[in-house]
Amino acid sequence: MSRKTLNLTSKLYEYLLSVSLREPRLLRRLREETAGLEMANMQISPEQGQFMGLLVELLQARDIIEVGTFTGYSSLCMAMAMPDDGRLICCDVSKEWTDIARRYWQEAGIEDRIDLRLAPAEDTLQELLNNGETGGFDMVFMDADKESYLVYYELGLSLLRPGGLLLADNTLWGGSVAETDETSASTRAIRQFNETLYQDDRISLSLLPVGDGLTLARKH
Repeated sequence: MSRKTLNLTSKLYEYLLSVSLREPRLLRRLREETAGLEMANMQISPEQGQFMGLLVELLQARDIIEVGTFTGYSSLCMAMAMPDDGRLICCDVSKEWTDIARRYWQEAGIEDRIDLRLAPAEDTLQELLNNGETGGFDMVFMDADKESYLVYYELGLSLLRPGGLLLADNTLWGGSVAETDETSASTRAIRQFNETLYQDDRISLSLLPVGDGLTLARKH
């Protein structure tokens, strides 16, 4: 029994992975390739990817939006958990990073489920709304520039169906959100994002200490 979340030591974290992580070899290869990149810290942890895949299964999600794709680990986790006729719209601005993602989507045989939009995510989300897709999505995952999180949140919430789930990554931001002397633009943006969602009665809310902090917001 514990009245608060355990502190995960390295030893306990390794144990957690050893008894729960079922990472396919393809995902492991992608994670290892990404680890060699300068921006490798932008990739989610494998246990978070597996958790997100489980959420896709629980929601029986067929229509998903991802804001921030990087090299494709999170999109691959979600797409592999979707039905064959599922649709995952990936928003990113980097051809270099998403070219890596494309290779793995192709190898996994799920490339036909993914619609990659290389454009500013705000433009893509607004275009979906303009095209009559309001309330048409089961799930939205946000993992992009933190200063735009509230913009993505409002647009994403409009695109979600009632009962749909919005996920936001990095909402504990390495612990800096709790440090009053930390005033970087990204930290301030995440603090504002967290406080805004806490006050938002349009959603049910949970912030989980998974990875770098994963917020779950279910649209009422």
